[in-house]
Amino acid sequence: MARITLVTGLSGSGKSTAIRALEDAGWFCIDNLPVVLLPKLLELVGHGGGDEIPRLALVVDARESRFLDAAPQAVEDARRLGHQVEVMFLECSDESLLRRFSETRRRHPLSPDGSVQEGIATERQMLATLRGVATQIIDTTRMTVHELREAFTSRFGSRRSDALNVNLVSFGYRNGLPQSSDLVFDVRFLPNPYFVDGLRPLPGTDPRVAQWLLARAETVEFVERLHGLVAYLLPRYRAEGKSYLTIALGCTGGRHRSVVLADELAKRLQHTEARVQVQHRDIERL
Repeated sequence: MARITLVTGLSGSGKSTAIRALEDAGWFCIDNLPVVLLPKLLELVGHGGGDEIPRLALVVDARESRFLDAAPQAVEDARRLGHQVEVMFLECSDESLLRRFSETRRRHPLSPDGSVQEGIATERQMLATLRGVATQIIDTTRMTVHELREAFTSRFGSRRSDALNVNLVSFGYRNGLPQSSDLVFDVRFLPNPYFVDGLRPLPGTDPRVAQWLLARAETVEFVERLHGLVAYLLPRYRAEGKSYLTIALGCTGGRHRSVVLADELAKRLQHTEARVQVQHRDIERL
């Protein structure tokens, strides 16, 4: 049986970066394979022999307009045959997509002679069904190329497929909730370094901010309780078949309390079997 990752999403959202990360991690990658050919590809893989599970990564996007409707059924058929199939959908805000197309001076593939905005709207509609069957939706709006690459390398770089991938995201409520969060914890009740002279301009990654916040009894108690809950949940999520878990911690601006808590929780989860990565979404916002 094969392990298959379908990379899909909006044009300009980072699919090329993702597929290159998978290729560097040892996956056999195919760009723009018509999804109706997936059964034939799996048949060929099955005749290859060998004991190692093949790892296949396929880019499926709006260029396959004639075959997009068949994609969900192809995914279901592959899973029914026993293959492990994950669908990674890369999402991005219209504002960021417009800026990216403007910076690269590219034409949108669905609107080569029209506006990029119209092309984005058309593509969202075309990919709606495939988005609905996604295993994980990754919002790349505020991600750098390096952060996106690291996200895929962390999740797919190891040949182990049994470990739970945990993504800890710090964020600010005033900038909206992170998309596709499985668990969200509001830490705005904790003492706020923003109102402390000398700490306001510093990010939560600065040791002085972490030291001040972790010296508070309520912070220590919350971290211990949160760690206990997460440690209890991780093996149960894995037993249920979940391979990726996003835990979001939010404060007002996403620069201090949520950052410290995400980093501290990551340290405490290092001793578990989960693969943990941390993303500070709003730390650069003022």
